[in-house]
Amino acid sequence: MKWSSAISEQAVLEDAINACAQSIKNAMGGEALDLAVAFISPHYQDSYEQVADLLADKLGAKQVFGCSGGGVIGNGLEIEQRAGVSITAAVLPDVTIQPFHLQVNHLPDLDAGPDKWETLLGVTADRNPHFVMVADPFSFPVQDLLMGMDFAFPNSVKIGGLASGAQRQGGNALFLNGQVLRTGAIGLALDGNIVVDTVVAQGCRPVGEPMRISKSDRNMLLELDGQPPMDVLRSLFHNLPKRDQELLGHSLFLGVVMDEFLDAPVQGDFLIRNVVGMDQSTGGLAIGEMLKEGQLVQFHLRDAETSSDDLQAVLGRYAGENRENEIPGALLFSCLGRGEYLYGRPNHDSDLFREKMGTVPLGGFFCNGEIGPVSGTTFLHGYTSSFGLFRPKE
Repeated sequence: MKWSSAISEQAVLEDAINACAQSIKNAMGGEALDLAVAFISPHYQDSYEQVADLLADKLGAKQVFGCSGGGVIGNGLEIEQRAGVSITAAVLPDVTIQPFHLQVNHLPDLDAGPDKWETLLGVTADRNPHFVMVADPFSFPVQDLLMGMDFAFPNSVKIGGLASGAQRQGGNALFLNGQVLRTGAIGLALDGNIVVDTVVAQGCRPVGEPMRISKSDRNMLLELDGQPPMDVLRSLFHNLPKRDQELLGHSLFLGVVMDEFLDAPVQGDFLIRNVVGMDQSTGGLAIGEMLKEGQLVQFHLRDAETSSDDLQAVLGRYAGENRENEIPGALLFSCLGRGEYLYGRPNHDSDLFREKMGTVPLGGFFCNGEIGPVSGTTFLHGYTSSFGLFRPKE
């Protein structure tokens, strides 16, 4: 297995794709490519319809996959707010790649059996496939897809993001082999001699102590260990340093432990969700997630420093646990709200990845929502960097 990543800021799309292709061909030594993953900024939107032909002509990969991105990532660089093309290519011996394109009316009912989902995606669960996918946020209900895929393929990794760069339906582009699509979702099912590991950095750190939900109603958090959540927050506020007190006023989140058997959660074990409202009369909180009584939760805060520390922690843990595994290549699906907007400088997440993982080829884009697992269940996230790390099984 061999990967290479390239990026270009050439003003003309054909020139940018050609520059990336030449770099990849040189790195690959002329080997035939099984996969090319392309992310292209909206500065080239007038030329999106040429992408399929240009990639076929310049690279000749057997499978082409990608989408438009409000910013693109490749070869250690993150290009935001300006023209950029990122192409990441791979030679994948003994790996089968099954592409798929879905529209909303294709999805089975959520109570449909696994066989319906296997037929839809063109692969069976017994092959232990892993999935990379992107979708148009204006035309496709990704959360319904993720629920169905987790049901039908419980042991499979699902990683990806929502296309970005457009403000309306029809403005984004999805690239799949010879097609340039404007709606729906596209993906690749990969099986055979391949493992996909994930690192999901949600950019928050916990404050206070984990507590159990003792009363809830759908997405309303009504009691924590028998106390109104607002009372818990008031008590927490007085015990926080000044910086955290300020953050609690505008950057407060709830972390929900999704593994019911986990009693001592650490960073990476929580699903981070927004606190979207407060009910002064009851002391309850509205959360951007359906809640269940008995779940372990903990309040979290987010800012640039916290986000950086979180990424260092989860990447460092992965690197420490996988010292024996060579990682030939990786993809990064990062939120539009990260990057320079959050950190005040370019290349932050790419630099940290290189610091922890070495010179692993890394490509990706800045998304309108990021797909990745927490405790074995796949979610659509915000403000997250979701990494897929690819290596041979044998």
